[in-house]
Amino acid sequence: MNLRQKIFLLAIVPLIVALSAIALAVQYQAKVLSKQQLNSVESAYLNSKEAEMRHYVTLATRSIKAIYDSGRHDAIALAEAKQILSKLDYGDDGYFFVYDMQGVNLVHPRQPELIGQNLWELRDNKGNPTIQRLIFRANHGGGLERYLWKKPSTGKVVPKLGYVISLPNWGWVLGTGIYLDDVDAVVNKIDTQISRNIQSTMLWITGIAIASVLVIALFGLVLNFSEYRVADAKLKVLAQRVVHSQEEERARLSRDLHDGISQSLVSIKLQVESGIAKLTGPPEQADSASHSFDRAATQLNNVLGEVRRISHNLRPALLDDLGLAAALDHLTREFADHAKLIMNFSTDVHVEHLSDVRKTVLFRIAQEALTNIERHAVASSVSLNLSSDGTVMRMVISDDGKGFDMGFVADSPKRGIGLRNMHERAEAVGGNLSLTSSAEGTQLIATLPNG
Repeated sequence: MNLRQKIFLLAIVPLIVALSAIALAVQYQAKVLSKQQLNSVESAYLNSKEAEMRHYVTLATRSIKAIYDSGRHDAIALAEAKQILSKLDYGDDGYFFVYDMQGVNLVHPRQPELIGQNLWELRDNKGNPTIQRLIFRANHGGGLERYLWKKPSTGKVVPKLGYVISLPNWGWVLGTGIYLDDVDAVVNKIDTQISRNIQSTMLWITGIAIASVLVIALFGLVLNFSEYRVADAKLKVLAQRVVHSQEEERARLSRDLHDGISQSLVSIKLQVESGIAKLTGPPEQADSASHSFDRAATQLNNVLGEVRRISHNLRPALLDDLGLAAALDHLTREFADHAKLIMNFSTDVHVEHLSDVRKTVLFRIAQEALTNIERHAVASSVSLNLSSDGTVMRMVISDDGKGFDMGFVADSPKRGIGLRNMHERAEAVGGNLSLTSSAEGTQLIATLPNG
């Protein structure tokens, strides 16, 4: 998995996780609110029905008030009261029922077959004594009682909420009730609507999540394509710089070989040929031949020194054999001899734990910096210091030359190639390079991480 894929995942995964968490939180809160809302609706509905049943029972008692308050207990008065109550109803399933204290049904308009039956031992499918509980509630001040009963309009046994009171003068229990399946239907309808709203919200969140992922993916593709074009352009520029640097290095090597070694070898060849000619000539020319060979040997030593110098510039053997400190020391001494100026080198650390790549980078930066000083600085003294604070290695090169305009060099396409090379070398191994220049001199600081 490359870096771009990792960055893409770091952008997508937290978004998906966050949206999933939001969706779960919304779903949970919606369910909690739904339950609270359903409870509130059910409670409000039942409260309204309780008030309604109280009103109905009050109307029923008023309808027989005159008979009840007369104090009569004869069969004719009771029959008249039963007749009045059996004719009172409201809706298909709204009616009044009457039981005596022993559980005998006295009035039941919707189920007349129950009249006269003793239902004291009647129990529902859960074993609850239905009539006993109604009579108990009526004898203790009246009120609401939940139980199961057959609904007249459907013929099914469903939950019912009854409201009962007692008529103690006659020993009656008067009541009415509502069937709760209607309440359940209302609650289920609300629950269904809420579930649809939750589902719609979840679909919206899912849509937003998918759209967000697609937008991020699209921007990622656009950014990736843009970065690819930028990287491709930088790669082309870098390739051109590499080719240019190679050509410059080849041209420099060609000049060194042609101007130095090639001419010296031609001179040595002529000296040797002259010496050979003198040896084959008259005896008096033998001493002169010896001088020719001496000059040839001296020039050959110079050529060997030049070859060593060129070889050292290409790849210093000291860097591989003795390490960075020794290679820099040798470089500064050669530079001082060649440029005829004062050169100070100092180091207070052991740098051999650096990787070979970082050693080479520091050496090449020092080599490039000293070359620039020789060509452009007009300096009389140069110092090179190598130090470390345990985490980074720092190389500081200072001179007392005339300095240069850094902005002009940076903006000029034909100048500053050496500076760019030094910057790129340092950045390639995770380091950085800073440069300050004024009329009092120039200072270069290369900082590389240890290791």
